[in-house]
Amino acid sequence: MASMRAMQVSEPGGPIELVQREVPAPGPGEALVRVHACGVCHSDSLAKEGGYPGVSHPIVPGHEIAGAIEALGQGVHGWEVGQRVGVGWFGGNCGYCDQCRRGDLMNCLNMGIPGITFDGGYADYVLVKASALALIPDDLGDEDAAPLLCAGITTYNALRHSGAHGGELVAVLGVGGLGHLGIQFASKLGFDTVAIARGSEKEELARKLGARHYIDSTVQDPAAELARLGGARVILATVTNAAAMAAVLGGLGVRGKLLIVGASMEPMELPSAMLIAGSKSIAGHASGTSKDSEDTLAFSVLADVRPMIETLPLEQAGEAYERMMSGRARFRMVLSTGA
Repeated sequence: MASMRAMQVSEPGGPIELVQREVPAPGPGEALVRVHACGVCHSDSLAKEGGYPGVSHPIVPGHEIAGAIEALGQGVHGWEVGQRVGVGWFGGNCGYCDQCRRGDLMNCLNMGIPGITFDGGYADYVLVKASALALIPDDLGDEDAAPLLCAGITTYNALRHSGAHGGELVAVLGVGGLGHLGIQFASKLGFDTVAIARGSEKEELARKLGARHYIDSTVQDPAAELARLGGARVILATVTNAAAMAAVLGGLGVRGKLLIVGASMEPMELPSAMLIAGSKSIAGHASGTSKDSEDTLAFSVLADVRPMIETLPLEQAGEAYERMMSGRARFRMVLSTGA
């Protein structure tokens, strides 16, 4: 049997270690993808540390996968060996639960997650359901495509379904791994884009990415500044700081929405009365299906949106993970297999 490299976590909290595994063969409805690049996401900590429902060790992390189809199992239609494809958080739906039967595939009760509920992309090959595949455009490189399959789809899909229209005020809270993409998408979608971050050092970058306004939350009241601009139709919260999210809520305009994509278990404290005046709301948004990933990649090519990345070889997955977790990455770490 042919062997492959895989960066494995053998136990919760354990190191990310290089191991040799047999290359798996696709079963019915499955595709074997030759990984070219895999992004390193904060959510990979769910595999590294354990605790997420469905995680069992040993596990190979990684859900920002860009590569090409190596082999197809029986019953797979619409795909061909050699096609460039990506796989994100959506690892394929079951097709039979209530949510699938209602067409709500992203909320499938049995949805797989690469690198969480089955082995992911920190490896030379990954085995996935064919329903998880997204076509990568020819004009997009693998290393750029990888982060767009998680950070990209999360921000783009949330914004395009937010209810905001071109010309309306949309703020992006945070200029980091998610936020630097959120600003680009908000600008390219035609919103009057505001970037909110701590300190002045990110203002120049935020404006280059497309922000027309910049709010330094260390010296300005972000809610008051947004209100001065007319009130935000949407605030996309890409940070994981609940206090920072609560601090911008007063900057929402009438029927404005605080849209949360930065995952945190920290409770948010705010007076509920703030939501009543002006009929404001708080909502979360999951990433999206494989087709949503395709839309994200296609729009990124069309509008020239790209992630800011640092790359390391597959064998240095542990170093890439630590750099991402420390916040030192600018702004997404990507592993390259050299394929």
